[in-house]
Amino acid sequence: MGTYTLKSIGKLQDYMTIVKKTEDGYVVRIVRDKDGYNEITTDFISQSLFDTCIRTGYLTKIETAEDKLVANA
Repeated sequence: MGTYTLKSIGKLQDYMTIVKKTEDGYVVRIVRDKDGYNEITTDFISQSLFDTCIRTGYLTKIETAEDKLVANA
C-alpha cells in the first residue's frame, strides 16, 4: 500500500505505513524512534489530511525496500 517517512526534527527516522484504505481515509501504522526503542501506534488519517501532508512535504513516500531499511536504521 505504501510507506512514508514523517518529517522530523533532527535525525529521527519516523515512518508511517498504510495498513488499509477505507471510504474516508486510511488506517495507518506509525513507528517513532523514542530514545532507542520504537513506539508503534495504529491510527486513522482522513483522505484530506493525508493529501495535505503529502502536498506540504510532511509525508514523503519511500519508493524502494532499501529506502525503507534506511528509515529503520
